[in-house]
Amino acid sequence: MAKNKKKSKKFKKKLLHKYRLVILNEDTFEERLSFKLTRLNVFVVMTLSSILLIAGTTLLIAFTSLREYIPGYSSTALKKQAVELTYKTDSLQQLIAVNERYFASIKKVLQGEISSVDFNRDSILEEARLNVTEVDLRPSREDSLLREKIAKEDKYNLFETATSKINFVLFPPVTGAISESYNFEDKHYAVDIIVESNTPIKATADGTIIFAEWTVETGNVIIIEHSDGLLSVYKHNASLTKSQGELVKAGEVIAMSGDTGELSSGPHLHFELWKDGYPINPTNFIDFN
Repeated sequence: MAKNKKKSKKFKKKLLHKYRLVILNEDTFEERLSFKLTRLNVFVVMTLSSILLIAGTTLLIAFTSLREYIPGYSSTALKKQAVELTYKTDSLQQLIAVNERYFASIKKVLQGEISSVDFNRDSILEEARLNVTEVDLRPSREDSLLREKIAKEDKYNLFETATSKINFVLFPPVTGAISESYNFEDKHYAVDIIVESNTPIKATADGTIIFAEWTVETGNVIIIEHSDGLLSVYKHNASLTKSQGELVKAGEVIAMSGDTGELSSGPHLHFELWKDGYPINPTNFIDFN
């Protein structure tokens, strides 16, 4: 016990033993500065300095852009770009899904995967027939007053309020004899026009090309989307002069006629018209002769 006490007193004495740190001028040995130090003071000062240095370095790295240069920390700009790319990728995936559904519906339409509905006209008329003798067709007093009021307004109205409707003028893509006409029952939703090879094929109306590719059965095919839900289809072409996404005007050359595809039996144009997803007879609107 006595030895331990002596050691502790000796250690305490060493810690509290005073020293003087003197700074001298080397040439004149003049004293410039002097400090009274103990081992305990030196230890405390060094410990506090180390803690402050570590804390300051940590704060400097954590809250400034210097952390980007340390392995393991990601860049703020890279995070921002990653978030933006994530949003763009999600938007593109949604757009691709919409386009895939759209082209799938067009494919079904063009492949004839639709069914016609037969209506019994006699049964419909029988169900809708009214007993005219039980209906009072005489105009009421309110109806007569309304008719008179509207007639006066129309008579003295100086401005036209009627809106003009948009009417399509369809141009023939080519002229020639029709080898096979439109036949809904045989699922031939087109007219085949006989033409010489490399005859210019023209757009029947203004629109956007939504399909321009090669197919095994029908060769080079081009599809144009017009306004008001109208589609025009041109098949068995020798070559295409337009590509998908281009805008075309009525009468503009879009392809050259040919005899491509397994279903072709000679140089001709297979021309289809579709309205709101249903095929229509092109000869009702276009004169090919």
